Amino acid sequence: MPVSVVRFNLVEPGASPASLGARYRAALDMAAYADEHGVTTVQTEEHHGVGNNWLPSPFAFAGAVFGATRTIAVTVSAVIGPLHDPLRLAEDIAVLDLLSGGRLVTVAGIGYRPEEYALFDVEWKRRGRLQDELLETLLKAWTGEEFEYRGRTVRVTPRPFTDPHPLLLVGGSSRAAARRAARLGLPFFPSAHLPGLEAYYKEQLTEYGTEGWTMMPTAETPLLHIAEDPDRAWAEYGEHFLHEARTYASWQSGDIRSAVRSEATTVEQLRAEGVYRILTPEECVAAGLENLVLHPLAGGMPVEEGWRSLHLFAETVLPALPA
Repeated sequence: MPVSVVRFNLVEPGASPASLGARYRAALDMAAYADEHGVTTVQTEEHHGVGNNWLPSPFAFAGAVFGATRTIAVTVSAVIGPLHDPLRLAEDIAVLDLLSGGRLVTVAGIGYRPEEYALFDVEWKRRGRLQDELLETLLKAWTGEEFEYRGRTVRVTPRPFTDPHPLLLVGGSSRAAARRAARLGLPFFPSAHLPGLEAYYKEQLTEYGTEGWTMMPTAETPLLHIAEDPDRAWAEYGEHFLHEARTYASWQSGDIRSAVRSEATTVEQLRAEGVYRILTPEECVAAGLENLVLHPLAGGMPVEEGWRSLHLFAETVLPALPA
């Protein structure tokens, strides 16, 4: 059966605290419903200081999801590694791994927005070195043994549930990211369908004498919304998708490659482009996608419309997919 994902970034332009709180609670209810209906994964992410309220605390959200669910995995894709204290992040991930029984998947990237680094007073030019330190520290910390850290001996407890450590992937679209993953023997998560970069990662595994694997988006990984009448849904809700697409595109320079990168400037262009797709249940089944990523609250989508999409996805699409 294809992998099924429900994505949440909790964007809501102009939200009041009350409406944003309601959106967060709805997302937790949706995660619990998705869990009950066999969805594979909840996916969330990290961005800071965004006017439309993009989620800045993916691990706090993951903890809430774990408290509301029993089997579904949560993928943080991606945590911006250099913005985090390595020891504290090791503790947070260990606790979530214990709480969830090993259901947390962390993709560590370095981000692409200098303003996020400025917000936390972290030097942009040092991001590669900081990422190296972070990953190395996480792997040492999760052994539960003492190790040297910034000139002193430290020990991090508790040890995680997962042996030898929680699932940690290195994300990115650069050769530096691929080398980093290979050197540490960590799996690699390219940010787009990049077969050449995957081949380079495998070459680097041989070079470093390490083992690893790749979790790469397929060539076609659209963000989905399910509706009985796609024309109506595009007319009523297309601006929500366009808002998110334009926000995301404004952050990405020419050398950033992403599976969800859009160049659309109008709803009509966005619909034609295919990065975001509103499909009927029957169209979704017939599309034959290997990964189905539902985005029920995209760009501030009204919660009730998000529920309609999720119900159709869980109750009509998933049961019709090949086993």
